[in-house]
Amino acid sequence: MHKVTPFKAGLLFSSFFITFFLLCAIGALLMVPTFEDIMTNIWSDEMQLSLRLSLLTGLVSTVLVMLFALPIGYALSRLDFWGKGVVKTIIDLPVAFPELVLGLCLLLLFGKTPIGKALSSIGLDFVFTKKGIVAAQFFTALPYSVRIMKSTFDYINPRMEFVSRSLGYTQFETFLRVSIPLAGSGILASTVIAFARCIGTFGTVLILAGGSYMRTETLPITLYLNISYGNMGMALTSGILLIGVSFIAIFIFEKTEAKL
Repeated sequence: MHKVTPFKAGLLFSSFFITFFLLCAIGALLMVPTFEDIMTNIWSDEMQLSLRLSLLTGLVSTVLVMLFALPIGYALSRLDFWGKGVVKTIIDLPVAFPELVLGLCLLLLFGKTPIGKALSSIGLDFVFTKKGIVAAQFFTALPYSVRIMKSTFDYINPRMEFVSRSLGYTQFETFLRVSIPLAGSGILASTVIAFARCIGTFGTVLILAGGSYMRTETLPITLYLNISYGNMGMALTSGILLIGVSFIAIFIFEKTEAKL
């Protein structure tokens, strides 16, 4: 029988106490509305639009995030280049500061700056549009996916890639045929976390795309607007849907994390 030391008991108490506290907080959200209220709110026009817009923009943003997170994560893990520390720090910055600040930065960039005007001239208007939702979700989720992909490539033994190069494959072919397949679990985990972050992005979407009713209204915006109106039923239903997405994402992430 394992002896429970005071140190071990303290660790277990901290873990179970916080878990219990969070469980009570989530349970409070689930206990307030009735099942009939939830179903009525889910089938309302506003919630249907919000859900469809969240899923559509979340999927598009996640694909874009992974298209960039894979090469950036690989470069930060495998390559030594000038300014690597600065690149890594700047890509990680959105993790550290509030989403509202990131949204404000993007609003200024895509507004009246030369970059914003150039993008607008080819039809890429991001300010107060649905494209802005995708841009906001992309820049919010990208740092998380890059960190996961870098950690994944860090754990892959480079000897396998050296063997591939010695057999005559180019670095690009080695990346496609060896590195990507070995990073399969990490790619899945990164994709799931990116999707969850995209769906849950609030502050950046609010500032860049605006919180327009029935126009740029994603699930977090629906929650915010309905709390403002005092419509707690819709707000609680939005919160429950967001918790459901997060729970599924974390469950898949935990299942794949052990394989990293």
